[in-house]
Amino acid sequence: MPLIFNIQRFSTHDGPGIRTTVFFKGCPLACAWCHNPESQAFEPELMVDEERCTGCGACISACPAGAIVRAGDGSVTTDRSRCAACGACVDACADGLREIAGDQQLPASALARRLLADRMFFERSGGGVTLSGGEVLAQDGAYLEELCRELHDEGVHVAIDTCGQAPWERIERLLPHVDLWLYDMKALDSDIHARYTGHTNDLILSNLERLAQAGARINVRVPVVHPVNDGIEAMDALAAYVTSRLAGARVSLLPYHATGNGKYRRLGREAHSGFSTPTDEEMERLRQLFIDRGITDVEIGG
Repeated sequence: MPLIFNIQRFSTHDGPGIRTTVFFKGCPLACAWCHNPESQAFEPELMVDEERCTGCGACISACPAGAIVRAGDGSVTTDRSRCAACGACVDACADGLREIAGDQQLPASALARRLLADRMFFERSGGGVTLSGGEVLAQDGAYLEELCRELHDEGVHVAIDTCGQAPWERIERLLPHVDLWLYDMKALDSDIHARYTGHTNDLILSNLERLAQAGARINVRVPVVHPVNDGIEAMDALAAYVTSRLAGARVSLLPYHATGNGKYRRLGREAHSGFSTPTDEEMERLRQLFIDRGITDVEIGG
């Protein structure tokens, strides 16, 4: 059964209207700029805000693995190699500075019932449910099919937010139950894609084109990250690709942000450096580039 690390209600950025977005844990890519690093691993992970820790030590005695110790300077540290992410220290921390990312599991039918509780907001706003991650298509295929079918049969708009790195068969079985595909395009150049995500984009582009041929509604979402993919030449090539292969697709240009960098620290990891956010003027110039290529349905953000 898939792990869930967040269920976000009243979202307005993952498809049309007011939505409830389910974030599944685990992703085959490892994007260097990922703003949800807790979504990458397929196992539960401990997140600790050590900078705000008062050093009370309640977590030390609570940890059954002895992974938490007091250092010579009096601070409390966690040996993550010994941590089993059991959550005992989370319960012991009175300040709420510890949490387990990915500690929820729900059968597909139970998750569907929970999501349907928000149906009133979906109906009033033209919204629905978005399944995201991590990578939703990396989860159990039968589970996803059951969940999407139950929601769709209840008249709920279903969107899938995906990087596309999955077997086509998994996508194909969801086609009858999904209304919108939010499809990430990190970089058109396969070598650059592999350098910054860990995989080439061969399968990703193949799946995207097959989705378009199947008549799926597609919103191509492009994270604009300097200096990875924001060059005029690279973006023009991407715009040309969308024009020639994905007729009718919407394009969303998403400026990079570093708001997730604190999560790396809480995971005991270092955030990648060297990325920067394009200016508003640069984003508008890129938007106009797509328009000049004949793509009229293009937005910044979304």
